[in-house]
Amino acid sequence: MARRVREESDSYGRIYAVVRRIPRGRVATYGQVALLAGLPRQPRLVGYAMHALPNGTDLPWHRVINAQGRVSARAGNDAGSLRQRVLLEAEGVQFDAAGRVSLVRHGWKPRRAGRAVTARVRAGSA
Repeated sequence: MARRVREESDSYGRIYAVVRRIPRGRVATYGQVALLAGLPRQPRLVGYAMHALPNGTDLPWHRVINAQGRVSARAGNDAGSLRQRVLLEAEGVQFDAAGRVSLVRHGWKPRRAGRAVTARVRAGSA
């Protein structure tokens, strides 16, 4: 049990380190964050990590959206989804009429990522 908690904590720390790097006015998908954190094919883990954040955190959690360019629904919490959208719009991120963000226009493209990671993110496998 202690080992699982430690592994989860290590994974969350890696996820939070990636999220901390997402610049203002940019967004990243859950899958992209997972890939950059060295946790490929684990976007749900990123979602769990974002859900585990305490209220009032300074981590820019609002910059993480789903692969369709949408703010993910919060279970029983429409106010959380609205708050995320308001925070993103305050940074200049634009939503279309269907509530999507253009990942081409507002997607984060990290400079320090290796070629393989960048290629996978661009190809949409993230």
